Amino acid sequence: MKANQYPGKVMMQGMKLDMFSKDGIETIDRASRDVLANYGIQVSDEEGLELFKAAGCEVDMKTKMVKIPDWVVNKALASVPKKFYLYGREENRTVEQELNGRVHYTCFGTGIQVCNYLGNGKFETVDSATADLEKCAKLCDWAEGISYFSLPVSARDWAGKGAEDVHELMTSLKNTSKHFHHIDPVADHVKYYWEIVKAYYGGDEKLAREKPIMSMLVCPTSPLELSHNAAQVIMQGARYGIPVNVLSMAMAGGSSPVFLAGTLVTHNCEVLSGIVLAQLAAPGASVWYGSSTTTFDLKRGTAPVGSPELGVISSSVAKLGQYYGLPTYVAGM
Repeated sequence: MKANQYPGKVMMQGMKLDMFSKDGIETIDRASRDVLANYGIQVSDEEGLELFKAAGCEVDMKTKMVKIPDWVVNKALASVPKKFYLYGREENRTVEQELNGRVHYTCFGTGIQVCNYLGNGKFETVDSATADLEKCAKLCDWAEGISYFSLPVSARDWAGKGAEDVHELMTSLKNTSKHFHHIDPVADHVKYYWEIVKAYYGGDEKLAREKPIMSMLVCPTSPLELSHNAAQVIMQGARYGIPVNVLSMAMAGGSSPVFLAGTLVTHNCEVLSGIVLAQLAAPGASVWYGSSTTTFDLKRGTAPVGSPELGVISSSVAKLGQYYGLPTYVAGM
């Protein structure tokens, strides 16, 4: 099967929800570039700071603030692939992620508890364990509506006993033949993920780079910070050839402006800074423009991911990702 013949298991074509006029999206872009160039992003990682500095950004090593000029952003965006593949362990489970391409679905988490049905309308809520992750993986492997598998629950029985995130990776890969999207990666363990991917291909590093069976999701810290963990996951993923989803989880009224336009600017700056870092680490690295940004419920102190505002934001940031020529990933619809 040729690369351009990989079938998406489930897709939608022709669906469109336009949240911006051309002027509107350019206004968000200009405001974001102004923040990046004149205020900057805090990068809490020495290696990341050095990469930005070498690229021509203004870097304050004391405050860890990085000012990213337009030309650096433009150069990075020019090197991002408009299409890449999420390889499954079975060839027919491979799906494409493409600018203006098909719409795919995945599960999302990561939860730390599950609700068990006891019968007669009774339930119990318990910490999730390896067995729960196995069941979720098998269910998603069966479900045709899910194109690839994202970590939905944690293996809490491994908390404090070992590398929980590595154990979750192995458990997921063993129980689904679909591509695995690790949404709780730990920077210090990315090297172990890479060794597992290589081992799957019998130690063939070239094949592991060409067809990674996993990818990673990492979140900037709102407002406007790339933490040590985020920066390292982005850089290591880029260098190993593992696709990275740079996904902001800003909360309007909490960690970003209460007005949605201001939140979009904060969100955009965070994601663009991560994408720039990936391209500085390895030009041509596969990345998503990601979002799970929503509002902050001031009454309950929660981030309501089922709110209408999340839908508005998701459709807006999808348009922003397309504006920059990037494959996009958003929460909800």
